[in-house]
Amino acid sequence: MVRVTETTIHATVVGTDRPGVTALMFAALADTTVLDVEQVVVAGQLVLGAVVLAPHGSEEELAARMRRAVPDFDVSVRQVHAADVSSEVANCTVTVVGQAITGADVSALAATIAAAGANIFRIDRVADYPVTVLALEVLAPDATTLRRELVERCHDLDVDVSVQSRGLARRGLHLVVMDVDSTLIQDEVIEVLARYAGREDQVRAVTEAAMRGELDFAESLHARVAELAGLPEEVIEQARGEIRLTPGARTLCRTLKRLGYRVALVSGGFSEVIGPLAEELGVDAVRANGLEIEDGVLTGRVRGPVIDRAAKEQALREFAVQFGIESSRTVAIGDGANDLDMLAAAGHGIAFNAKPVVQAAADSSINVPYLDTVLYLMGISREEVEEADAAARDAVVSPSAS
Repeated sequence: MVRVTETTIHATVVGTDRPGVTALMFAALADTTVLDVEQVVVAGQLVLGAVVLAPHGSEEELAARMRRAVPDFDVSVRQVHAADVSSEVANCTVTVVGQAITGADVSALAATIAAAGANIFRIDRVADYPVTVLALEVLAPDATTLRRELVERCHDLDVDVSVQSRGLARRGLHLVVMDVDSTLIQDEVIEVLARYAGREDQVRAVTEAAMRGELDFAESLHARVAELAGLPEEVIEQARGEIRLTPGARTLCRTLKRLGYRVALVSGGFSEVIGPLAEELGVDAVRANGLEIEDGVLTGRVRGPVIDRAAKEQALREFAVQFGIESSRTVAIGDGANDLDMLAAAGHGIAFNAKPVVQAAADSSINVPYLDTVLYLMGISREEVEEADAAARDAVVSPSAS
């Protein structure tokens, strides 16, 4: 007859957090074997749980030791069956983004996750400013189905949801390729130029139809550029001064560069305006249309091949090869129909305040006006962004001695 000499124990302490509690609890469990640990602090309240292998019949003794170690904490010690201790781990991350996330939002999403046969292992706050972001670590039988059902549920909620596979690839070196007009910047460059020709309304109508996918992009571009014929070259410099970056654009580019990521811009706009902006932001590569200029005047024609929907996808693939980055580690961000092929080709396609057809096709959608929200979908927290900024400031104020 085999005698059972060890028991699987679940031990938990709950109370007001302070330094040293973890050390005290595990000192009380010194003669056990630790199988699993989970610790979280919410609003100053610590919940610390451990699954340990302990001598059979030692539950009461362990509880007494823990109460002596942390007398001001609630202590729980109970025996569990070894078969109940799951070895499964979360296989995907569900990121929830909203201007404000309500209890009703969390309840609806959690119910949808459960209905899909998935289980939430952990929830962390990733950011609380300027948007609230929660990261749910989830074990799901089918991440694709889970994403579809969560996105469908979000149609009735004021939050966006992204579902991504967990693992090192999510935090590895990436290439991030962005559209420019209405993505990196708040403006449509051609509309800014058209204002100087007194043709802004006509050009805007064509732009909107092209972005919805109702017009061929190349054809629409030629038609819009024709409206600029006769404008003096100096207008380009004036237009540059009017361009407004999207909130969070500088933070996004700055943080990605500090992490060593590659950043590229692919635009149906014009290199004459975008090039200096890309240089200012430290962007690694740019592909955009060119304006034909003769004798200091815009001719109303495009210089070189048009950067359309197919060309944007091709640019993403070529940049990935250029920088030696696998396609699975590429991120594409865009808002219009001419971004669809690029979003589909990327490892993660993100629709940013996009047209409905683009949101339906993208892997993730962001409908808040902050471009740096992309960082949270890449697993980078607000605290990490702020720490990187602080470290950079310190490096400028106190440069190392040469």
